[in-house]
Amino acid sequence: MDILYFNDGSNYRLRDKRLIRKWLREIARAEGDYRIEQVNYIFCSSERHRAMNIEFLGHDYFTDIITFDDSRLKEGWIAGDIFIDVETVADNARIYGTTARREMLRVVAHGVLHLCGQKDKTPRTERQMHAKEDRYLALLDRMMAEREQLTQSKL
Repeated sequence: MDILYFNDGSNYRLRDKRLIRKWLREIARAEGDYRIEQVNYIFCSSERHRAMNIEFLGHDYFTDIITFDDSRLKEGWIAGDIFIDVETVADNARIYGTTARREMLRVVAHGVLHLCGQKDKTPRTERQMHAKEDRYLALLDRMMAEREQLTQSKL
């Protein structure tokens, strides 16, 4: 399987996994005609995530996502491990005035965008990242609406 979901100190469950996989494949294709070799999403507690941030990145603070990139972009493949702090995502949703689900989807897209080579360390690249997240969330909304229409037409 090219996209897998795990928990590490969290019981979070991402809904609509099949549709999310299809969406992530579309993001990778749109970003550079990349194929997903192996991407693991690991949903973590804040404590576990912060410990990883300290150990691997030397940052002693909470963050919503840590991405370990194993992509081979020149060969057309993306791969990596994406660790998401479920609690920080929920906190950020409150701060930004959105739902926890919507913020989680934004962070899920954010991770795969990093694997596709998108950076976010400067104001310019951060704006680019956010614009792409918005564009791909709109794509997911369309995909969900199409799925709903198909389901309704079968009734």
